[in-house]
Amino acid sequence: MGVEWLLVCHGLVTALVIVSFLCGRWPIFEGTFIQRIHHFLTFGAYDYFLRFVGAVFGSKCTDAVLSLEYYCCDRPNPLLQIIYTVIIGVTYYFIVKSCFAYIPGYYLSGIHRYTSFLAVAVGILLFLLTSFSDPGTVSTENVSQYLSAYPYDNIIYAEKECTTCKIPKPARSKHCSICNRCVARFDHHCGWMNNCIGEKNTRYFMAFLLWHFLMCLYGTIAIGLVLAGRLKELKVIDILTVYYGIENSFMDLAPNVVQWLLGSYNTQILLMVFLAIVAMLLAGFFGYHAKLCLSNTTTNEVSMWITDLQVARLYGLAKKVKRSKGQC
Repeated sequence: MGVEWLLVCHGLVTALVIVSFLCGRWPIFEGTFIQRIHHFLTFGAYDYFLRFVGAVFGSKCTDAVLSLEYYCCDRPNPLLQIIYTVIIGVTYYFIVKSCFAYIPGYYLSGIHRYTSFLAVAVGILLFLLTSFSDPGTVSTENVSQYLSAYPYDNIIYAEKECTTCKIPKPARSKHCSICNRCVARFDHHCGWMNNCIGEKNTRYFMAFLLWHFLMCLYGTIAIGLVLAGRLKELKVIDILTVYYGIENSFMDLAPNVVQWLLGSYNTQILLMVFLAIVAMLLAGFFGYHAKLCLSNTTTNEVSMWITDLQVARLYGLAKKVKRSKGQC
């Protein structure tokens, strides 16, 4: 039983790290330990690593690490696109290798061999559409169209010129320092796509999130049905009931069933847990961006409002401190 509990603990820790890394900046986690873990993973650990490299190997190695960081984080590069391809390819390979032998099964028909491939193919197609589509690049040829489509509100967006592109900057647009271009209705730069998300490809991005959520949910349920079918076909419940006593209910036998599954089908269970975690993360991302779309808002604008609110709070706090000092 020790190995099984070790696998469960490993899965929980992995899930905590993934959720903290990807979702730690969400408002719902503000002030929680998940936000602190996120800060450590994204800033604290890297800062300690740079100090260690500098102390042990010298400033030249530190400069080399910073150059690599600049290439990976501040320049267009296909690194995360390659990682996505590897993740989806390796995951599907293990699903085929570990689950297809039991399809068709007690609860699944043979058609799922083909629908699973179709689901992955559509997911990759949406990934390519999002990655290589024009997000809505603003240029001298179309800037007048975007200026009329997105008028200035003189609250968040005022008339100004992009200092890099040297063209008028339409409202709701932003110059992406990574892609080095102005993007209409800029939402964010997505490293996974190696592309900006803007006016013209938001629909592809939303379809990508929704489809991958459904695909991971489908994979989780399908693997669960494969395992349930194995329990039924091998009459595991009946055998355990006889072994531990006929009076035991399924809930009483559940720990023994889980132990048997972990011992016999650990690869399938790890895949199911992984897909379930990714599905929950994708559901959160899709829900957040769907809310933004319904309110006709972008991630960039939410970030600007939060920044303005923080500045206003600091300004108000400073005024209060000044008044209190004056009273003293």
